[in-house]
Amino acid sequence: MSTHAPATMVDAHTLVLNETGFDVSELGPDDIDDYVALVASAYRGEPSKQGWTTEADLLSGQRLDADMAREMLAESDSSMILVRSAEGLAVGSVYLREPVDGTAYLGVLAVSPEGQGQGVGSALMNLAEAWVAERWNARWLRMSVINKRAELIAYYERRGYERTGEIEPFPYGDDRFGVPLVDDLEFVVLVKELR
Repeated sequence: MSTHAPATMVDAHTLVLNETGFDVSELGPDDIDDYVALVASAYRGEPSKQGWTTEADLLSGQRLDADMAREMLAESDSSMILVRSAEGLAVGSVYLREPVDGTAYLGVLAVSPEGQGQGVGSALMNLAEAWVAERWNARWLRMSVINKRAELIAYYERRGYERTGEIEPFPYGDDRFGVPLVDDLEFVVLVKELR
């Protein structure tokens, strides 16, 4: 057994997940079906209501489908991290896009109801922040959150993210992202300085 410290913060945050029984890898083509099911379990439908990240009261339908996931995976300027339980169940994931002017993007952070309450979300956020800082030299990390998700916005603010004042429109009329159940959805933009 090695007594050496992890070489990077990415390694350190990966080790935290590994030591608690989770496996961390970059998402590959063979993971697509599990990834789509994971994202659905975190955000949409009745199963998502078991966790606190659900959007089921705001949107019905899919969060993404296999074709959308394949398009994300094929992007040359992004990475997708997948966390699996010891049993092989996909329990967490995050999409990261390389920086533009020093600002990387974090999207589709998903933790299944089975993975919530076990530290997976916080550990995955720590890993994502270290990933973009160390691998891509990002100075900031940006995300957009549905304005109606007050508890989720508050969670990110406790982690050091700040509202930029920017608002992005919700893609009404594009059912690939879900069918809105309310008519006043938009995205709040949050940014965190990483150094």
